[in-house]
Amino acid sequence: MKLNGKVWKFGDNVNTDEIIPARYLNTTDPDELAAHFMEDIDPDFVKKMSKGDIIVADKNFGCGSSREHAPLVIKVAGISCVIAKSFARIFYRNSINTGLPILECEEAASKIKEGDEIEVDISTGTIVNLTKNETYTAKPFPEFMQAIISSGGLMNYVMSR
Repeated sequence: MKLNGKVWKFGDNVNTDEIIPARYLNTTDPDELAAHFMEDIDPDFVKKMSKGDIIVADKNFGCGSSREHAPLVIKVAGISCVIAKSFARIFYRNSINTGLPILECEEAASKIKEGDEIEVDISTGTIVNLTKNETYTAKPFPEFMQAIISSGGLMNYVMSR
């Protein structure tokens, strides 16, 4: 599975309250939640980003609470993939459960800049910075985890079996 998009860059310790502020969790409507994606970091973020764009972050992306809303909101908002130096462990697992492609790659997270166009091959872990003509390699997920992500998440994967 190959994904192409423009990069939005974030730093260390982006927490789940910044991804989707808790004050909006009184609704279960994913589209309504996605309208508030990253608004505490950048109030106009959802207006600036486009479907298929990619987030690249530094260390510990998704730290904070264990809420599943955070990766779901990222996916529903239209972000196709998140690349980071590292992810908070519960966010990492929740991303797989919701079918959000994520990759850990310190080199890519260090060298890719906001606005760069990149191509990501989830199955091989290959990340190509089309802007800079550079290639980085992340460790790809095992096949069974790729199947979960390709199915759109754990529930869809289980239902299809």
